[in-house]
Amino acid sequence: MLKKILIKLGVKNKFILYKLSKSYLKNEGWNLSVKQGLPIDKDGKALPWYTYPSIHFLIPRLGKEFAIFECGSGNSTLWYSSRVKKVVAIEHDIKWYSRLKEKLDNRTNVDYLFKDLGSGEYQDEILNYCKFFDIIVIDGRQRIKCAQNSLRALKDNGVIVWDNTDRTRYEEGFDFLFSNGFKRIDFWGMGPINYSSSCTSIFYKEGNCLGI
Repeated sequence: MLKKILIKLGVKNKFILYKLSKSYLKNEGWNLSVKQGLPIDKDGKALPWYTYPSIHFLIPRLGKEFAIFECGSGNSTLWYSSRVKKVVAIEHDIKWYSRLKEKLDNRTNVDYLFKDLGSGEYQDEILNYCKFFDIIVIDGRQRIKCAQNSLRALKDNGVIVWDNTDRTRYEEGFDFLFSNGFKRIDFWGMGPINYSSSCTSIFYKEGNCLGI
């Protein structure tokens, strides 16, 4: 299957990628994620659609006492909810919301909310919280506005996980966080499903909950 994919894509150095798919990428579950079109590990369990280096960085640092807010939902919601105390996730796509809600109905530590984009409900939902979340995830729509609205809801030692920071159109949001005293650590690499590298970043201050 992978050989056919590589031929179709016209990928250079096909042999190298093919060998990677038999070792590192296979162990990460990349092959299976490509086959099923879902961010999952080698055992078929949910993964965030982040880069693999960022996932490995987060795994040992997440605390069972953590509360997390996700701007955007998906397999990451399932992944976080099995590792932390509380997850609040918002979603703007009603079809995706309905599909994922079925998987989340038995998870009592998840508040899964459908919020409309046009009315501003989506980007403004986080304004209802004050110093509540250890981690805020920026991985959906209206990312710059969500980041700008997030600081009141973030604990003093909280961090922001922002996916796809290789996209220059988010620079206004990055600059906003820098101006508020945040530093940034980047995790470049491949991730589930993807054929090329991207970047997931963590914005943090000294004394943060992840020990950076």
